[in-house]
Amino acid sequence: MDKLVIEGGKPLSGTIVIQGAKNAALPILAASLLVEGTVTIDHVPRLLDIKVMLDILRDIGCRADHTDQTVELDTSSACSSHVPEALMRQMRSSIFLIGPLLARFGEATIYQPGGCAIGERKIDLHLQGLKALGAHIKEEGSRIVCVADRLVGTEVHLDFPSVGATENIMMAAVLADGLTTISNAAREPEIQDLQRFLNAMGANIIGAGTDTITIEGTKKLSPCRYKIIPDRIVAGTMMVAAAATRGKVTLQNTNPAHLTSLIHVLRRTGVQITVDGDIIKVGSSSRPKAIDRIVTSPYPAFPTDLQSQLMVLLALASGVSVMKETIFEGRFKHVDELSRMGADIRVDFNSAVIRGVPRLYGATVEATDLRAGAALVIAGLAAQGKTIVEQVHHIDRGYDRIEEMLDGLGARIWRDVPVPDKSSHVM
Repeated sequence: MDKLVIEGGKPLSGTIVIQGAKNAALPILAASLLVEGTVTIDHVPRLLDIKVMLDILRDIGCRADHTDQTVELDTSSACSSHVPEALMRQMRSSIFLIGPLLARFGEATIYQPGGCAIGERKIDLHLQGLKALGAHIKEEGSRIVCVADRLVGTEVHLDFPSVGATENIMMAAVLADGLTTISNAAREPEIQDLQRFLNAMGANIIGAGTDTITIEGTKKLSPCRYKIIPDRIVAGTMMVAAAATRGKVTLQNTNPAHLTSLIHVLRRTGVQITVDGDIIKVGSSSRPKAIDRIVTSPYPAFPTDLQSQLMVLLALASGVSVMKETIFEGRFKHVDELSRMGADIRVDFNSAVIRGVPRLYGATVEATDLRAGAALVIAGLAAQGKTIVEQVHHIDRGYDRIEEMLDGLGARIWRDVPVPDKSSHVM
């Protein structure tokens, strides 16, 4: 397994261009199945999760090329509605395929998806929404078979504003007969991006970004070219890294409106932030101040995907902060790793009490999931001495060569790739 090696204690400085949003690209790639033809998608980052999605699309018959930041996807040859179990277990976002496959082929066979172990993430809301549209669903252990001779528009109310369920229902409803209304829908920017993509192909959807989305079904969509929005979580990660190292960083290709909650929180800690169009400048020269209480909640509140990164900054703050996690019950696994580096954090159920310390110290730590891995990288950048981050494949799921991003900002970071042991080969 690759490792990241970090020599900490150096402030980040320079300019970085933010990659396209993973959480927008994945459902949009899946939604491409709704059309027969060649779809071109720009600003797609080269990530492990993107590779898995493209591998799945190839397995069911599509032609997919990913060159630089552009994906060219020919879906006209798609011939299977069965998603391989081995690939589904590699990535939770593979669940996005069930809606498009059902809408196009009238059936879909999938398996319980894998992904980061950050807590229970049931797919019940996805299945309930598809049932409401007319799908018949049979669960056989981890295997799920969905069949629908005809999808019919309806009213769907989500018990929780699930991003994935909202997107899956949107994609299935695009080719359904009649009108579908999703109430208590998730409001994330990635859902708005999916609406824009589907509408660019000829769909008729309004309301994304609010809690009510309306989809007027259509008979056929047409191929298009589309550009993915900037990744707000990558941008937020780099903003926190700049603050934690007391550096000065300029971020280009951002959407500041997607980062309002983080900008507000960082300013409360004393970080200087200026916004000019799609450019965000972040600077900090002194120890951050603690924040009495932060609560993660669905967008537009503070995102769970930035909770672990912000915790690193608060671990270095002056005073005591409290972080409450309301989305995933298993999202404090990074706490033990930060404690190895000298952080003073105590977890009580879904809350973490963070007593700031003057400094962190390098250690060997393990990335337990994608965002925890990013947090440990930030901690290593801010710490004294050498930090080794193991299980880097988690980080590669969401950050396009994070070591190169940070090296461009002056960080002392490199990837340690193990050399195969040839002595064990049989001659």
